[in-house]
Amino acid sequence: MVSQQKAILYTPCEKNLCSKQKTVAKAVSYSGIGLHTGQEVSLRFCPANAGDGIVFKRVDLPGKPIVPATFEYVFDTSRSTNIGINDVRIYTVEHVLAALYAYEINNVCIELSGIEPPAGNGSSDVFLELIEQAGIEEQKADFQLVHLKSPVYFSEGDVTLVALPAEEYRISYTLHYPSSPALGTQFYSTKVTPENFKKEIAPCRTFALYEELSYLLDRGLIKGASLDNAVVIQEKAVISKGGLFFSDEMVRHKILDVIGDLTLVGMRFCAHIISIRSGHSSNVSFAKKLFQHISQENK
Repeated sequence: MVSQQKAILYTPCEKNLCSKQKTVAKAVSYSGIGLHTGQEVSLRFCPANAGDGIVFKRVDLPGKPIVPATFEYVFDTSRSTNIGINDVRIYTVEHVLAALYAYEINNVCIELSGIEPPAGNGSSDVFLELIEQAGIEEQKADFQLVHLKSPVYFSEGDVTLVALPAEEYRISYTLHYPSSPALGTQFYSTKVTPENFKKEIAPCRTFALYEELSYLLDRGLIKGASLDNAVVIQEKAVISKGGLFFSDEMVRHKILDVIGDLTLVGMRFCAHIISIRSGHSSNVSFAKKLFQHISQENK
């Protein structure tokens, strides 16, 4: 199946809107356990040809099948963003994708020896380190940087996502947990650049409420979770290894998730994304709506 997204990702560019596509300069790898599966897995970033996009390859399966990192292949968003084709599945892709998008990688093959990328410390840090270890190679082909011409809205219950026309890619997120004294309401806004992402967003770890842990374990999730790769919130207490990296680390991690999930749009764009209480399900729904909106505007 050919992804719809590629149809407009590499169309001829308007003046001043073109940049060169990029891939990793060499293959690099990292091994660890998956956050939800708890399984030992190796991940390898491999250079890809211009126009290939970001794809995952399950090298542990017969035929080494490939799943493109686009919203068409999302099958579950209950506690992470999971993609697949038929029985070929990849869990928890958002932290990997956020790092690749922030470092402006257009084309890469992500080889996996299992079903879920290694968690690292529950953030995007390890994936940034891999990209820096590999180096970034500029390719000859151009890609189009898309600018929104009009706003895009998504609303469901107490969740709202808006994309406003802008000359930069910025994400502003409001986190609101009225039942949790330790979380409460947090707000953060940042322009998505390699420098800002590395300094402000990439180190921020996944988190969960203490009351949610038994629910998640009963459903076969967070088998690989520990204080090495997650932050636990219990009433007024924040339980983490080494303390919080930022006082508002949790809302920053939510921005990390938004960046990763919106990578599934399959193109690079400029917009100011305003998110209120969004999670993986609403992020992916918004990615689909954003793709459709951009496609219509660029007919």
